Amino acid sequence: MAFLYDRELQYVTGKGGVGKTTVALAVAMAAAHTGRRVVLCEVAGQARAAGLYGLDPAAPDRELQLEDGLWTTTIDPVVALEEWAGRQIGSRRLVGLLTHSNAFAAFVNAAPGARELVAITKAWELGRTDRWVKGRSGYDLVVVDAPASGHGVGMLRTPRTFAEIARVGPIAGQARKVVDLLEDPARSAVVAVALPSELSVSETLALEGDVATALGRPLDAVVVNGVLPRRFSARDLECLLTFDGAVPAPVIAAARRQHGQGSAQQGQLQRLRRHASAHVTTLPFVPAARLGVEDVRALARRLAGA
Repeated sequence: MAFLYDRELQYVTGKGGVGKTTVALAVAMAAAHTGRRVVLCEVAGQARAAGLYGLDPAAPDRELQLEDGLWTTTIDPVVALEEWAGRQIGSRRLVGLLTHSNAFAAFVNAAPGARELVAITKAWELGRTDRWVKGRSGYDLVVVDAPASGHGVGMLRTPRTFAEIARVGPIAGQARKVVDLLEDPARSAVVAVALPSELSVSETLALEGDVATALGRPLDAVVVNGVLPRRFSARDLECLLTFDGAVPAPVIAAARRQHGQGSAQQGQLQRLRRHASAHVTTLPFVPAARLGVEDVRALARRLAGA
């Protein structure tokens, strides 16, 4: 995964329940450890990264430092639109009047795709040296903890849609800048997170096609999360059975179950590697009811070496 850290933006998506947020944070950690200035963007009102560090979430328009080189922020489309309009209009008084009249909220909530457009545009803005709000510094890498696959692809598609509809003017111009970033594989990366299961692999292969249709480029990488260790081979199981009653039945059953689950996962991994054009890497299953910072840090180290 280290080959992706020189990009300006990494967009991490995948079906719900695959560990997308954990992988996004691990990617951000790994990149920050290379000396880059990194921000993790959460969308849809999520602010999980701060809680993992035992910190209170920052306001949507603020960037909270988690550790050296790593920040997090939650993108609120209404606040982001206010920032963008303030830059375009150049009058705080007029922007204040629009804010108090709920004009921004009305636009974001009424226009199809507006929420997605503003969110991905805000992610683009975080990587600029010339930020919308004076005094704020840009980031070397923006990692987007994107919506689940269907909505995630929709967010990738909206900048081009708005650019083609508007054609001219500030919205069209801004949308084209985002399109240029998303469609350039030298500047951005799209990463899918999956589980080593039949359904998840099938969905990921479909996602690869959807991303190619939306951006004209394939996925850059697939991170398969929650892979079980291969503790027992078929020969190991045969040896256990030869001890005729010496090995308790529950132990044999557990060994069989673990071997069966691991073999099924390896079969799906082989299928994914056979059909996906993207680089495929794996992360191990972590036997914890709730992951902590050090658990994610260990996963980040694995990604750095993948």
